[in-house]
Amino acid sequence: MRLPAAHASGDIAPSGRPRRTRRTHRSLRTRRAAVLGIVGLTVVALTGCGASDDGATSASGSPGGDDLSGSITVFAAASLTGSFTDLAADFEAAHPGVSVDLNLAGSSDLATQIVEGAPADVFASADAKNMSTVVDAGLTDGDPVDFATNVLEIAVPPGDPAGVRDLADLADHDLNIVVCAPAVPCGAATVAVTKAAGVTLTPVSEESSVTDVLGKVTSGQADAGLVYVTDIAAAGDAVEGVPFDESAEAVNTYPIAALTDSRDSDAAQAFVDYVAGPDGQAVLSAAGFGSP
Repeated sequence: MRLPAAHASGDIAPSGRPRRTRRTHRSLRTRRAAVLGIVGLTVVALTGCGASDDGATSASGSPGGDDLSGSITVFAAASLTGSFTDLAADFEAAHPGVSVDLNLAGSSDLATQIVEGAPADVFASADAKNMSTVVDAGLTDGDPVDFATNVLEIAVPPGDPAGVRDLADLADHDLNIVVCAPAVPCGAATVAVTKAAGVTLTPVSEESSVTDVLGKVTSGQADAGLVYVTDIAAAGDAVEGVPFDESAEAVNTYPIAALTDSRDSDAAQAFVDYVAGPDGQAVLSAAGFGSP
């Protein structure tokens, strides 16, 4: 930095050099302080820039950063089909470097596949029991996070030709009733609600997933079926829903977790966080799921 020249009048010594008067000394001290202050600010600014650059690198390299990349396979309960299809697309849009593949089926089947070594990065179960199977096998990366709840409702064809009004009506032996198998979360919930209502059902079939139950009703193969409220909402005009009081006796809580054998652990955890975060919760709420 270039300093100002000394004044010519009155401050020149006989030697021809500037005379260092008290005023000159004060001036020099002031100038030195100014220079040191500027240098200090420059060092701080450069240090700040370095910290900012490091911070930006750290942020972009974090699971939620723009440079997140990889390919993950999400094993999700069949009742999450519509919501997770939307969530996967939204997540990919937010992270263009990541691709999400969905494997949708009954939670018990998915848990068995994971324990037997099927390649998966994330598991979203429709109940805590099947998630515990995976946790107990030491295959989850951290504790599962609850992200939604769901309850049962009776699905009937449009117009409800069989006249189903409540759960007790399903005990009519003349009706073709379809339910989930007891090992499946919706089947376990069916056992709980019928026990609470004191109703005994004689289903014509027990399906391995809730979507299969819904399919029997929409195709006309069943007069009624027990599915989740979210399945009826997703089916639109294909079915009608008949709510019943005993559904409150079996509220299913949905947990999600990244898995230890994930090929892209950062992307897997980021997807878990996305589902449990505000954006994911908005999608799930719109589909009819309850808060965890």
